[in-house]
Amino acid sequence: MTAWTIRELYDLSGTLAADYLAGFTYPWEALKGIKDMILKLGETLDKEAYTEVSEHVWVHKTASVMPSAYLGAPCIIGPRTEVRHGAFIRGAALVGADCVVGNSVELKNVILFDHVQVPHYNYVGDSILGIYAHMGAGSITSNVKSDKTPVVIHGAEGNVETGLKKTGAFLGDHVEVGCNSVLNPGTVIGREARVYPLSCVRGAVPAHSIYKRQGEIVQQRS
Repeated sequence: MTAWTIRELYDLSGTLAADYLAGFTYPWEALKGIKDMILKLGETLDKEAYTEVSEHVWVHKTASVMPSAYLGAPCIIGPRTEVRHGAFIRGAALVGADCVVGNSVELKNVILFDHVQVPHYNYVGDSILGIYAHMGAGSITSNVKSDKTPVVIHGAEGNVETGLKKTGAFLGDHVEVGCNSVLNPGTVIGREARVYPLSCVRGAVPAHSIYKRQGEIVQQRS
């Protein structure tokens, strides 16, 4: 399961959660503690750089947050990040530097590394997105199975039981997800992989590959 590890998916220099994530092997192991991690991290932030706009909601002074956006506690909004009209951050969200959280986007229990873009009508829950990951308009993470049983990570290397009923997707660095795609519970997408629009993705997608449809994944040409 080496390809699914935090070390293989993410450059930890691209997030304030680096020390926290370094304590785990797989990204889904970190989901339960995101809220507590943000609460602790928020208290250590530079008060000259961050404003606590409401209890346990820290926004960098260079970030742009539209008045119509909702920031639920706890959350951290990083430098130069843009939170657009109608965004709904339910809470337990660490949003890095130079990110875009767009119109009608909903975030819940997530870590967004620096330069992540979720700009149009995205739902991202119980998920971790690596640096420069981009989700096209209307693409979402599905985080609960229809039968409400614990999520299992499926892949060519085997299966791993998470023990969690709520598990979204884990996008490695520089992943591109096409418009109106659904990432099913427990989806893992390796670094620099691309997903075609209108895809329904299950299981693991290897790094540097192109997901065209279920059963058809090809390696990118160099």
